[in-house]
Amino acid sequence: QVQLVESGGGLVQPGGSLRLSCAASRSIFSIYTMGWYRQAPGKQRELVAAITSGGSTNYADSVKGRFTISRDNAKNTVYLQMNSLKPEDTAVYYCNANLGPPFTIATLDYWGQGTQVTVSS
Repeated sequence: QVQLVESGGGLVQPGGSLRLSCAASRSIFSIYTMGWYRQAPGKQRELVAAITSGGSTNYADSVKGRFTISRDNAKNTVYLQMNSLKPEDTAVYYCNANLGPPFTIATLDYWGQGTQVTVSS
């Protein structure tokens, strides 16, 4: 199994920045797609950003130009740099590791415990 631990959340004023970290228990980035999801009360969970093992990235329209996902393979850590934060970014942010065919028969998902991000003045 893969364990994921998020850190870096907290309270920040609008326009501020935070960097979230997701540390994996073992080296997995060679085959897993890593993603950051968020869920706010009363809203559906949404994909914020993802990075494939090959380094391709994808972002939700709401965060393009403000958030950047990256990884450090040597440290088994994925980061989410969040700039120009807005109140609507307030949510619990979850790290996700996804593995599917051809590496597995069925898709595997591993989740971190989540870290709270609150953007408020």
